[in-house]
Amino acid sequence: MQKPPLLPARLPKSQVQQTYTWIAPVHDLLAVLVEAKARRLGLQWADVQDGETVLEVAVGTGLSFRHLLAQNPTGWTEGVDLTPAMLRFAERRAARAGHANYRLQLGDAYDLPFEDDTFDLVLNSYMFDMLPEGDFVPVLREFGRVLKPGGRLVQVNMAPGEHPYNSIWEMIYRLHPPLLGGCRGVATAPFLEEAAFTKVRRRFVSQWTFPSEVVYGKKPGRGPE
Repeated sequence: MQKPPLLPARLPKSQVQQTYTWIAPVHDLLAVLVEAKARRLGLQWADVQDGETVLEVAVGTGLSFRHLLAQNPTGWTEGVDLTPAMLRFAERRAARAGHANYRLQLGDAYDLPFEDDTFDLVLNSYMFDMLPEGDFVPVLREFGRVLKPGGRLVQVNMAPGEHPYNSIWEMIYRLHPPLLGGCRGVATAPFLEEAAFTKVRRRFVSQWTFPSEVVYGKKPGRGPE
């Protein structure tokens, strides 16, 4: 797949915790309004099978994590995030779900605190749209490291717009990136291929003019097709 031109990342990693501590209390309002459709598709593509070992990177306030718990009642589910304030919301949401087979902890996508070949599935939502393009492949390789052979990666990202009405979000980003949590449109499927994922596929999703993508890939090795 051809790599499209992307806007530069404008939220330094050093400012992520501060920005998302400010965003945490109001995060879910915007997420439900413009991300819910893409998140649902991401969970469908993840196709969690009860009994699996699952990791969500950038768990945020736990909007997707609660569904992973519900789909995996006898398995084990991990969640990591860089921001303590977001994790506190995720912990409360997970506790209300009534499952005990999970752990939430601080973690950095660049250096995940897990052994090689640990997980059947890695889910990652609305994080790569903050990262510098040069970091895409190294972070994807880190995801691949912790996946089992044949394991699945599903990403949900803010995407470049495909319709004129999508351009409002790019305008907001250009004016003041923190208003969107530093997120701009990205298209990661070509980078998954560069990071040696196979069976890569992508779908564009728009909700209330907000453009997202859902991307799927598999780590080479044994596993169901």
